[in-house]
Amino acid sequence: MTTPANTLPEDISSLQGIIVQQVKSLQEYEDIFQSQREEVSRHRSDLQIKQEEIERHREELARAKVENERLEEIVRLLRHRHFGRKSEGVRADGEFVQLGIFNEAEELEAKISEPALSVQVKGHRRRGKPKRVALPANLPREEVLIELPEVERCCPEGHKLQEIGEEASEKLDVIPAQIKVIRTIRKKYACTVCEGHVRRAPLPKTAIPKSMAGPGLLAHIATSKYGDGLPLYRQEHMWQRAGVDIPRGTMASWMIKVGELLAPVINLMEEDLLEGGYVHADETRVQVLNEPGKLPESRSYMWVRGREYPGERPIVLFEYDPTRGSEVPKRLFAGYQGYLQVDGYIGYDGICSEKGIIRCGCMAHCRRKFFEATKASAKGVGLANEAIGIIRKLYEIEKAIQEKGIEDRHRIRQEKSKPILDEFRKWIDEYRGKVPPQSQLGLALNYAHNEWVYLIRYLDDGRLSLDNNMVENAIRPFAIGRKNWLFSDSVAGAKASAAIYSILVSAKLNGHNEYAYLRHLLEKLPLAEKIEDFEALMPHRLSPQTFQTNPAA
Repeated sequence: MTTPANTLPEDISSLQGIIVQQVKSLQEYEDIFQSQREEVSRHRSDLQIKQEEIERHREELARAKVENERLEEIVRLLRHRHFGRKSEGVRADGEFVQLGIFNEAEELEAKISEPALSVQVKGHRRRGKPKRVALPANLPREEVLIELPEVERCCPEGHKLQEIGEEASEKLDVIPAQIKVIRTIRKKYACTVCEGHVRRAPLPKTAIPKSMAGPGLLAHIATSKYGDGLPLYRQEHMWQRAGVDIPRGTMASWMIKVGELLAPVINLMEEDLLEGGYVHADETRVQVLNEPGKLPESRSYMWVRGREYPGERPIVLFEYDPTRGSEVPKRLFAGYQGYLQVDGYIGYDGICSEKGIIRCGCMAHCRRKFFEATKASAKGVGLANEAIGIIRKLYEIEKAIQEKGIEDRHRIRQEKSKPILDEFRKWIDEYRGKVPPQSQLGLALNYAHNEWVYLIRYLDDGRLSLDNNMVENAIRPFAIGRKNWLFSDSVAGAKASAAIYSILVSAKLNGHNEYAYLRHLLEKLPLAEKIEDFEALMPHRLSPQTFQTNPAA
C-alpha cells in the first residue's frame, strides 16, 4: 500500500519501517511475477513439445500414407500377376498395344491359318472363314479313290457321263510311334584244325555300351522330356501302353550318360561362344532334391549363356550351379574379352568390372519395370505409359532393321535411336526427383537411371541387341519343362539336363529338327576320334540338310 507524501512520519525509524514494508511488498510482487513467468515458460515449453509431437505425427502420417500407397501398389501388381493378362501391353489411343512378348496361342493360330477376313455388316462385324494352309509336301500320302457308282454315271437323258477331272481333299492322320528291335548278329568263325582259334566281328560302338537303348530311343526320350516338357514318369506309362516296360529310373540313368557323352561337343561350343566377343547371360532357378549340404527345398540355378547376331549362327549353353553368387559368372567368363549383355542383377557386377569386359543392359527389363508401374497404379495410366511409349519407338526401329547388316544397324541407330534415348534421359531426370522412390514408378525410374550407361551401350556396335531377350527366350523351354518335371533328383541329373538343353535349344535355333539332330549326334559321337570329328558335329556348324529329318519325330 502506498503512503501519501504529506502523511509520512517525520521520524527516521518510522520512515525506515515504511521503506522496509514497501521493499517486502515489492519482493512479494516480484516472486509472484517470477512464478507467473515460470508458468508461462513452462506452458511455452509444453506447447513446443506439443507442436513437435504434432509435427512428428504429421511426418508419421505422411510416411504411413506413402507406405500404404506402396503396399496398395504391390497388392494391385500381385493381383494382376495372378489374375491379369500375362503379356506386356498397354492402352494407347483407346487400343490395346502389345509390347512384343511371346503369345503362344495367338502365334500358333497365326501359323495354321491366314488372318480371317472382316466383313462389315450393319450393327456388327462378322468374321470371314479362315483359309486353310496346305499340308507339308514332305509327308507321305495315301490315296483313297472314291468312284461314282456305275448306275449314277448317266445324265437325266440317259447319256453316259465322261470323266472330266477330279477333286482332291486332304486330311491329316497319325500313326502311333513304331517301335522295333535291332538284333545284331555276329558270325563266329573257328579253325577246325587248330580247334580253339575263334574270331568274330567286334560290336559297333554305341552311345551307351551294353545297353538296350539305341540312338533313336535315347533321342526320343531326351526330346520328349527336355524339348516337350514330358516327365519320365509319363513316358514310362506311354511305353507301357506301347507294350514295352522301361522304368523311369532306367531312363533317368540313360539321360545322365547321354549328358556325359555330349560333353566334348559342349566344350567346343563354349570355346566358340567365348571367342565371339559378344555373349548374353542370365540365370533361372532349379530345385535339386539330393544335393550335398543343401535342403531339398532350397534353390539352385541354371546359368545360361548365348549368342545370336548378324554374321554368326546361334549358340546357347546351360550350366548348373548350386549358387547364384558372383563367383559363378567369374568362373563362366574367366579370360573372356568383349561385350557381356545382362540384366541389373548385382551378381554380374564383379565380372563386368574386370578389364576387357564391356557390360550391356536390357531395355526389356527397364520396360517391364514401367509396365509393372502401370499395373500397380490405381488408374493404370500416367507417367509410366509415357516411358513405355518412348521405349516402344526404340523397338519399332529395331524391328525395321533386324534384317540389315551390322554397319547399317549401327548407322540407323545413331540417326534414329539416339535422339529418342536423349529425350528419354531428359524425361527420367525431370521426374526422378518428383516421384516417391519406393513406389513402383520410383523403382522403375531409379532402375533406368542406374542402368542408363548399360542401356544405351547397344548404340556403340551394330552387333549388339537392345535387350537380353535372346537368352531369356532360350530359357523358356526349360521354364516350361520345369512346371512339369518340377525338380531334378540329383546333381548328376541337373548337369545332364543342362547338357541336353544346351544341345536341343542350340539345334532349334539353328533350324534343326531337335530329334533328328540329337539322333545324328548320338550315332556319330561314339565314332568320333579327332577334335575335327567333334567340331563337325556342333549344331552351328551343320546345316539342317546334313542328316535326314524324320517327319514323324
